[in-house]
Amino acid sequence: MSTAPEWPKDDGERIRRALAVNGGHLGIGRGGYCLYYARGSTLSGYDVERMKADCVAAGLPVIDSRNLDFETALRLVCRSPLIAVGQAPDPEPWHGLSNAPLAYVAGLYRDAGAEVINLPEG
Repeated sequence: MSTAPEWPKDDGERIRRALAVNGGHLGIGRGGYCLYYARGSTLSGYDVERMKADCVAAGLPVIDSRNLDFETALRLVCRSPLIAVGQAPDPEPWHGLSNAPLAYVAGLYRDAGAEVINLPEG
């Protein structure tokens, strides 16, 4: 007999899972937030400041692109690679539909002027 998967019980558990998985992070944009806590598992919402504060306090990487002008944000979303969450990144070169390391994609956003927290430059 198979058992149903264990779903996280609350946001704190999802944040802990995001901290434990390679590539786990919080992405924030004009439409709200998306917490990436496992391969193919996300939590989206609109209470951005509460979730951002919880993730920052926990030490989770946060990419906040709300301060970018619309064209820059659109270019990054459409042309940048995806972040490999819970899986190995694809081999270079990375493009719009490939999976790249979190640090690489966060660097693209940081270079464009987005706020990147809990992730060292480099």
